Amino acid sequence: MASSSAAKNSKKTNLLDHHSIKHLLDESVTEVVKSRGYAEDSRLSNVRLLIGSIIIAIALLAQFYPKKFPENRDFLIVCIGLYVVFNGLLQFISYTKEKNAILFTYPPAGSFNSTGLVVSSKLPRFSDMYTLTIASADPKSISANKPVVLTKSVTKWFTKDGVLVEGLFWKDVEKLIDDYNGDRKSK
Repeated sequence: MASSSAAKNSKKTNLLDHHSIKHLLDESVTEVVKSRGYAEDSRLSNVRLLIGSIIIAIALLAQFYPKKFPENRDFLIVCIGLYVVFNGLLQFISYTKEKNAILFTYPPAGSFNSTGLVVSSKLPRFSDMYTLTIASADPKSISANKPVVLTKSVTKWFTKDGVLVEGLFWKDVEKLIDDYNGDRKSK
């Protein structure tokens, strides 16, 4: 019975789909970081959702405006301009703030650290090398540590059947978190 429940709880992916592999690893990283006392900071996601909602509202307004085309020309020009501006803002946020980030956190409760973490990952197409980076959410803060990076082949964490060997993966991610936090102890 224990082996059947372990089989149900195992995380399996398609080893031929690098998006699927990266998604599973990113979810597992999020679990590890949260298990270490870091709460997720969803403010940036909420801002992106708000901007997306504004974009949808502008598009709906332009589509269902009561007047027909020649009469609503100026209104449509304003809507198109606003649509472009808000989409540009959304792309700017993605490009400058998010980059490859999979998780933003607050500092752990009760810690002396005043910054959370930015956890980012990369798994290039046609590559088996997964790169995980942990950095400070505010790199200019006095309590910010130097970013730490782990690059390892995904073949070290998966069986031939595509099952994630969570113990090995969690150990590597926890060691990376410890390396990031250990930087402060050596100062």
